[in-house]
Amino acid sequence: MPLNPPNSSNATFLDDVLHGLGSQPKQMPPKYFYDAIGAELFTQICELEEYYPTRTEISILQKNATDIATKLGEQAMLIEYGSGSLDKVRILLDALSDPVALCAIDISAEQLKAASKEVQNAYPELEVLAVEADFTQVVPLPSPETSPKAHVAFFPGSTIGNFAPENARDFLAGISETIGVDGLLLIGVDLKKDASRLVAAYDDAKGVTAAFNLNLLQRINFELGGDFDLTLFRHIARYSKVNGRIEMHLESCTDQTVRIGDHAFDFEAGETIHTENSYKFSSDEFQALAQSAGFDHVQSWSDPEDLFSVMLFHVSSR
Repeated sequence: MPLNPPNSSNATFLDDVLHGLGSQPKQMPPKYFYDAIGAELFTQICELEEYYPTRTEISILQKNATDIATKLGEQAMLIEYGSGSLDKVRILLDALSDPVALCAIDISAEQLKAASKEVQNAYPELEVLAVEADFTQVVPLPSPETSPKAHVAFFPGSTIGNFAPENARDFLAGISETIGVDGLLLIGVDLKKDASRLVAAYDDAKGVTAAFNLNLLQRINFELGGDFDLTLFRHIARYSKVNGRIEMHLESCTDQTVRIGDHAFDFEAGETIHTENSYKFSSDEFQALAQSAGFDHVQSWSDPEDLFSVMLFHVSSR
């Protein structure tokens, strides 16, 4: 398949893919899951019976929206990292008193554009700012027309679990610097639980998560001229108790060689590409992590089974 016309985004994608496949063990940054097809597949994942995080977090937000809104205060600017479909932030917008702006940051341009337009139509008095960017890097924020009383970073979906602990700390520290003094962070955290329930959430019976994982190879084929045969790889999800994380892999079903342009990569049968980690936390573990990044814990909300927690932090004055 011919390589798409080069641009800076494709060049970075290619560099990351070549580096990841050339590493031992082979790996791939999970941010590349989210092309248009990947974003749609993830939306489907969030609706699966096995995938408890989305519906649990939504239930927590809905049940506690008034309390959360009181803590966030009036005339806030919400900044959602990895904004996706922007469904969860609407729960906050409905409860908040006179929010002045929403800044949505996402790497998936098509979904960002469509979701931002829907929110703007639903909240015509709200200034909606859409920023297409890799939110794992420092993202300069646009200034709203009305100065907010507080900047509120919103990071739902337990996406923080995709970062290695040291990278999670750096990312949170970057948010602290971005939102500044009096800034608030409202974040979704997936809590530790039975391993069988965790694995089922990342390896559903319908195979949607498998399609999501395999779409990464299809994207490499389409955008970078790769020749991955998707039928020769299979999706694997497993829980590492030692590391406290779910791991997603793509396993080669046979000995094979895959090419991307002039580059060739050999796979042995059973060898994997490590595509994603999803760390799970106890409440105390995550509060300690956030504190190390410059945040003080304000309050947490959870569900009756303690599957998930929505936590609020304030930028530390120390």
